Amino acid sequence: MVGEQGQLDEEIRDFVARFRRAPELAARAPGRLNLIGEHTDYNDGVVLPCAIDRDTRVLAALRDDGRVRGFSREQGEERSFALARLAKAGDWTDYVKAPAWALAARGVALPGLDLSVESDVPPGAGLSSSAALGVAVARVWVRAAGHELAARELADAVHEGESRFLGVGCGILDHYASALGRRDVALRIDCRDRTVAEVPLGTGRVALLVAHSGVTRALTDGRYGERVAECRAALAAARAAGIAPADARSLRALGPEQLPVLARVLEARLFRRARHVIRENQRVDAFRAAALAGDLALAGALLCEGMASLRDDYEVSVPELDRLCALGDAAPGCHGSRLTGAGFGGCTLHLVEPDAVDAVAQALAAGFAKSFGRRPELWTVRPSEGAADLVVS
Repeated sequence: MVGEQGQLDEEIRDFVARFRRAPELAARAPGRLNLIGEHTDYNDGVVLPCAIDRDTRVLAALRDDGRVRGFSREQGEERSFALARLAKAGDWTDYVKAPAWALAARGVALPGLDLSVESDVPPGAGLSSSAALGVAVARVWVRAAGHELAARELADAVHEGESRFLGVGCGILDHYASALGRRDVALRIDCRDRTVAEVPLGTGRVALLVAHSGVTRALTDGRYGERVAECRAALAAARAAGIAPADARSLRALGPEQLPVLARVLEARLFRRARHVIRENQRVDAFRAAALAGDLALAGALLCEGMASLRDDYEVSVPELDRLCALGDAAPGCHGSRLTGAGFGGCTLHLVEPDAVDAVAQALAAGFAKSFGRRPELWTVRPSEGAADLVVS
C-alpha cells in the first residue's frame, strides 16, 4: 500500500509530466464528518463536526500571465481560466474560482497558477469534498501571493466564496471543520458568534462507520437552496406574528418553548422546518454532553432522533439512507445512526463499538444489497487534523 509520502511523490511526478516543471507549493485539506447538527449552520445554530482522514491535495507552480491552468485527476480533464474574468462554468473549477474571488476581495494579489488536484474525499457523498478543495486551494494561493491568513480567516474566505460567488447559501460548518480540525476531537462550532470548542472523542472508545448510499448530490442542485429559503420564510412569518424579535436574523432567535405558538401561526411545512432546526440545536449540546460523559447509548439515541427529524420534518432523506440507518440501528454493537451532510443522498454515520465494526459493516452491506441490489461503500474514519501545507522540495 502506498503511504502518504509515496502518494505525494507520485502526484509530484504526474505534475512534472503534465506541466513540464516541478510544483513549488502544495497543501492538503480534509473532508469532514458532521456528527450532529444538520441544516443548523445557515440558521446561525450549533454544529458538531470533525475533520476526517481523507484529503484533497493541491499542487501548484506560479504563472506570470494571470491565468490558471488546472488538472483534476478525478475528472481526468484540464481546464483553464483568467483570474481577471472569473465566472461560473458549472464544473469543478468553480470551486477553484470561488476562493480566488473571495481572496481577491480581501486584497490578496493572486498570481496565476498551474495546479493539479487529487482527492480521496468522495464527491457528492456529504463529506464536504467541495470545502476540502476550496480550503486546499486557498492555502496554496495565500502562500503563492506571499500573504498570511490565520486558519479561521481562511475558512471564512472560502465560505464566503462558496456562499456568495457560487450562490450556495451554505453555512460555515464545512470550511471550519476542514481548516480547524484536530485529531480525535470534534468541534462544537457556534455559527452565530463563530466560537469553536473542542470535544475530545477519545481513542478506541467508539468507531465512526460511514456508509455511502450510492446516491450522489450537489449543494447547487436546488433542493438545498429550497431549505434555506424555507427557513428564511419561517423566520419572516415568526417576525410578522411577533414571535421572533423584529431584528432577528435567523431561526437561532427562537427556542423550544415557542414551538406551540409557532405551530399555530406557521404554515405546516414551514413549521416542520423550524421545529427541526430548533430541536437540532438542542440535540447538538445534548450529544456533546453525552460524548464527554462517555454515554454512548444516549449519544446514539440522539443520532436516531436527529435522523427521524431530518427524514420527517426537514424531508432531506431518501429510501437508501433510511434503509442504511434502519439496518445500522438493528445491528448489535451500533449505538445509533443518521444521515450526515445535507441529505438528498450521500452517506450515513453509524456510532459503533470498535469490536463490532466488521459485524455491523457486514449487516449494512448484506441488508442494503438485498433491498437495492448493490453493496454500499463502507469506511471507518478517524477525527483528524485540519488543513496543512505540504513540502514538495
